[in-house]
Amino acid sequence: MRHLRALCAIADTGSLHRAARELGVAQPSLSTQLKRIEHELGGRLFIRERTGCRPTPLGRVVLGRARPLVAEMRALVAEARATAAGGPRLRIGSTASRALAGWLRRLRQRPATDPALQMDVSANALLRMVADGQLDVAFVHEVEGSPLRVPDGLRTRVLVEREPQCVSLPNDHPAASRPVVRLTELAQDRWMIDPTVDGEWDAVQRMLRAAGIEPLVLHGDYHTAASLVATGEVVTVCQPTSPSRPEAAVRRIDGDPLGVRLLLAARTEEDLDSVFPELEEAYWETTLQAPAYREWLMTRGAPLFRESRGAPPAAVRRT
Repeated sequence: MRHLRALCAIADTGSLHRAARELGVAQPSLSTQLKRIEHELGGRLFIRERTGCRPTPLGRVVLGRARPLVAEMRALVAEARATAAGGPRLRIGSTASRALAGWLRRLRQRPATDPALQMDVSANALLRMVADGQLDVAFVHEVEGSPLRVPDGLRTRVLVEREPQCVSLPNDHPAASRPVVRLTELAQDRWMIDPTVDGEWDAVQRMLRAAGIEPLVLHGDYHTAASLVATGEVVTVCQPTSPSRPEAAVRRIDGDPLGVRLLLAARTEEDLDSVFPELEEAYWETTLQAPAYREWLMTRGAPLFRESRGAPPAAVRRT
């Protein structure tokens, strides 16, 4: 299990240095451990590049099996500790979202509620964990054109039917001077995409091909991408609620060619009802901090304020 945790940490951080820091070990020790694992499995698991580490085809196969095992062990430990402390916790899974902090804050304000959190870049992995009883609910995104594999028996509720994805680019990029960017303006830039996010690499490829461009694409996690955007090395896709920073700008893509559907999954309608209102409020709270996205919603007739709760209602659909 220690080896599997190390492999997941390297993949998630995209760097031996950051993975070693996360695991609390020295980088040379982690490098030696990785070489030992690769020798045992008979092939390289990661390609080391100047920009970091990315999984090889063998590495992706191994990670596909390792992640559920590591997640299951974490869930087992969390559940055991919670039981020993006096009772079960609300077990939440989520892909990355700026609404997550507000959602957890609201849930913790309820009596006797202290949610446990499991993050994963794979929405499909989180859905399987809900179906297997390892999680109570999962908040995930479904990339347009790449339907999620929802296990039988799960109930889902849509938070946002289509959230348009934006592009993050260096603040001194010529295209950053305008609120909307044409993809052809980014044809000469290097793009960084995380291929471990379910469906995202395929969707970005389709988007770029439809625009008639074939830019150089680097593979890496989005934490690394954010750092490289700041130094002018790459551009990358991002959520519309992502904030612009002094070194990086978030801009809409002309025509909104890339979208995701945001949904909550659980085993019962009662589980959905128990946490959906707080998620809804938290998400719309983030839109108030993203002026460009708020304007986009307004042009499409989406309400942005609700006096009684301070947030607009989302379009809800039960399946």
